[in-house]
Amino acid sequence: MIKKTIEISGYDTRLSLENKQVMVEHEGTLVGQFPAEDVGVLIVDTPTAVYHHNTITELMQQEAVVVLCGDNHLPVGMILPCAANSIQAARLAEQVGAKLTLKKRLWQQLIQAKIRNQAANLSEGSYEKSKLLSLAERVRSGDPDNTEGQAARFYWRFWLGDDREFHRSREGEPPNNFLNYGYMVIRAAIARAIVAAGFHPSIGLKHHNRYDSFCLADDLLEPFRPLVDWKARELFLFGLTDLNKDTKAELLSLLSHQVSIEGAQGPLMVELERMLASLADCFAGKADKLALPVVSCS
Repeated sequence: MIKKTIEISGYDTRLSLENKQVMVEHEGTLVGQFPAEDVGVLIVDTPTAVYHHNTITELMQQEAVVVLCGDNHLPVGMILPCAANSIQAARLAEQVGAKLTLKKRLWQQLIQAKIRNQAANLSEGSYEKSKLLSLAERVRSGDPDNTEGQAARFYWRFWLGDDREFHRSREGEPPNNFLNYGYMVIRAAIARAIVAAGFHPSIGLKHHNRYDSFCLADDLLEPFRPLVDWKARELFLFGLTDLNKDTKAELLSLLSHQVSIEGAQGPLMVELERMLASLADCFAGKADKLALPVVSCS
């Protein structure tokens, strides 16, 4: 079963648990309910939400991720289950013990996949697309030349097309708001998959920050970013600029978007498990290549 992504928004919302069903009340009136076991990611975007403790603990027992958003509708934190895999101790030992040479090779593969997927967002047969594909081939182990940064600067110049000027910035003008929200959604799903696979999301391959609890999630997010870019551009070019119920729903739908990994196609939430299984094989010394997504932006 594909786990659902559910967003709760609106003031004066109360979440409680009854017979393993999450009950959603607004101003004292029941407005919805859903089985806790169906939830993969719960996004709470309301500053006045009230929770019953057993609601959160039940969601954790069902291996869900709870994302808490601030006043700007962007995440300020995540709540993850502590143990969602029966062989977690062994997996964590392999993750911590991974050699730097392996981490560098895996980062190389992630960045190559990211740049190739960025190229898929540009016009077929164009010089810009060929340029990005060429840059992907130049990425070396660990990306010491910062080819990722070179590709990004080039990519964003042509991303909107028609000579439209765009500056990628977390605090920038739309469609930056769509990009921020979409990346957060995929990041949360990846964090959930990481924990379910028995790894710790704070121990990264490339990203390392004492204040970042999701370094590995940020690493594995890279090749999926172009999928968010595609949807954000689609919304913006349609004339939409506000991050509201409808545009959020479009971005949340990316979790069920079909992606291809090693020739097999499936919803993104399902294919994340395939990617994490390949990471487990790499950490265990059974493989040296990650199963990475080929994004189809259509």
